[in-house]
Amino acid sequence: MKLTKRALMTGAAMALGLAATATGAMAQDKTKVGFVYVGPVGDGGWTYEHDKGRQAVEEHFGDQVETVFVESVPEGPDSERVMTQMALDGADLIFTTSFGYMDPTINVAAKFPDVKFEHATGYKTADNVSVYSARFYEGRAVQGTIAGHMTESNIIGYIGSYPIPEVIRGINSAYIHAKKVNPDVQFKIVWAFTWFDPAKEADAAKVLIEQGADVILQHTDSTAPQAAAQAAGNVYTFGQASDMAEYAPKPRISSIIDNWAPYYIARTQAVIDGTWTSTNTWDGIGPGMVGIGEITDAVPAEVKAEALALKDKLASGEYHAFTGPLKKQDGSDWLAEGETADDGTLAGMNFYVEGIEGDIPQ
Repeated sequence: MKLTKRALMTGAAMALGLAATATGAMAQDKTKVGFVYVGPVGDGGWTYEHDKGRQAVEEHFGDQVETVFVESVPEGPDSERVMTQMALDGADLIFTTSFGYMDPTINVAAKFPDVKFEHATGYKTADNVSVYSARFYEGRAVQGTIAGHMTESNIIGYIGSYPIPEVIRGINSAYIHAKKVNPDVQFKIVWAFTWFDPAKEADAAKVLIEQGADVILQHTDSTAPQAAAQAAGNVYTFGQASDMAEYAPKPRISSIIDNWAPYYIARTQAVIDGTWTSTNTWDGIGPGMVGIGEITDAVPAEVKAEALALKDKLASGEYHAFTGPLKKQDGSDWLAEGETADDGTLAGMNFYVEGIEGDIPQ
């Protein structure tokens, strides 16, 4: 049979069409995972660790997955626009990684019922919205123990971001455990009202140092407080969210490390497998979502041993960071001897424990 030029061209076109269709099917099969970040990926703290989790997803799944991210997205309407665009661009799964993204996540999820959403540190869920967080307060217990031993002025400074339960839990846990090892300890708290603003964070650290603090803890995301402490000299700090090891062995003497990678990989796998369901995850030191960074040699050996023993007890469940007897700041009873706090109270914590001075901003 003689093939005409036109027949050959038609056959070639059909082959190209089939190839294009196959390529398109492969592209559609690739799971697209989006991440919305409140800070820059180079913040050295919170967003840096979330982005390490994203990179772990890419490394684990290879060509099965495509990831995208948008950094430095303000909480509020801007975040809703970013999430909407990600969904419109074909994201199958979107991680929204800051507390203030809660309502925007719920709003966008309602418009895209086939897209799965995972919101960090919030409490509102839907059929296609999960929430996840880490029990950072367990790490604060370890930090408080070290801080209570290390302070010579008996003044510990704490830089708070926003007065939300997550941050208040951390302050209370650190104070309780500092007080256990040093009954004379005082906490001074400065609210920065930002997650990431190096200038504000540095100013907060300087104010606390001027007020006599020789140990500083932070619940903000940059390394600026570490730098301010280093410049001041004779001030100890702790890494927040990531190890911040460039400031070790002093002023950074240990850290809380947020390890999101296993969770991100597991939830992406669930989307790929079609087994994803809305869940509420709150893990701590035991499951590995909260890590304790190296305790440096600036800390005496016996203090390091005590801190690591506490870490092990928290990890095993032998000990709970909020164990009575404990009173609230106003002197009212909260937890009786041996009683532990329930998750509902911790999730909505809006009070200081007895001994902390000052009011929680409204």
